[in-house]
Amino acid sequence: MRDPESVRARVDRALDAFLREETARLTAIHEQLTPVAQQMRVAVADGKRLRAAFCYWGWRAAGQPDSDAMIRAAAAMELVHAAAIVHDDIIDGSPVRRNGPTAHVALRGVVGTEDCEPGGTALAIVLGDLLISWAGQMFTGCGLPGPFLRRAQPLWATLATALVAGECLEIIRTGSRPSMAGALEIVRYKTAKYTVEHPLHIGATLGGAPERLLHVFTDYGIPLGEAFQLRDDLLGVFGDPWKTGKSNLDDIRGRKPTVLLSVTLSAAEGTDRKEIERLLRGCGVNADDLRTIQDIMVRTGARQRVESMIADRAARAAAAIERARLPPMAADALRHLASALTTRET
Repeated sequence: MRDPESVRARVDRALDAFLREETARLTAIHEQLTPVAQQMRVAVADGKRLRAAFCYWGWRAAGQPDSDAMIRAAAAMELVHAAAIVHDDIIDGSPVRRNGPTAHVALRGVVGTEDCEPGGTALAIVLGDLLISWAGQMFTGCGLPGPFLRRAQPLWATLATALVAGECLEIIRTGSRPSMAGALEIVRYKTAKYTVEHPLHIGATLGGAPERLLHVFTDYGIPLGEAFQLRDDLLGVFGDPWKTGKSNLDDIRGRKPTVLLSVTLSAAEGTDRKEIERLLRGCGVNADDLRTIQDIMVRTGARQRVESMIADRAARAAAAIERARLPPMAADALRHLASALTTRET
């Protein structure tokens, strides 16, 4: 169990078994639901399983042994994430995810009306809602003792509130000039807490961890989660779409209030400033415009500054683990995950 990839494979198997059973229940209601059930399986497939991994290693860091029931409890977090992605893609109007059509695009073909776009979106919304419901079902039915589950259940509400808060702040602020403080606030709630800190807290609390360990996971999780999102911002503009699985025009076209854009707008002067503001005001950004914006981001030092912010946060997360004196297996896994999150290309 020293290899975090083995946890990922077990989470995949747990999700597959759960989805086989639940999608069979869905299609048993009516055969017309088969495409919806198929899309639910697509929505859950091929993730990085980061939230499940952090939840599992929070449990192990609390001194608990390996457990298939804990794998199932951790896997439930991936159903929440799949739902969030489905809804995110609707909000952003994204046509592509993981090099395939997003759920609301794929489901247009199921709707029997002339204007199929609203129907595809409606089906994707309720698909995401059902995934959230299934997450609670998978967690409570994972097989861990009831007292263990009850002490962690309140943290699910904490996770959901933070995620929704971050999403709402991003929606409210999209299109306006982003500030560094405002962009980092969105990162903290939409990504850092939801992806790293809260999964660790849930796993550790399931395992009966002392309050001290939860503080350690906050000191580790917040900077690492921020670094993860900052890397995502860079990949969203400079990444290879074949590796990231999505267009690197999305964030710019949507004028997302990212740290990268905030730093660029603050650093740009003269012609660069006029040019990027002109492009952002336009009705659409094409590939040539993107190259211009990329050049400005490099020339102003914005790209390098975000890289420095990632390195600084990765170092803070690593220092938190070194101070904590965790069980060696858990410490090794958390170091590995930190490296994977901050140096990834997808």
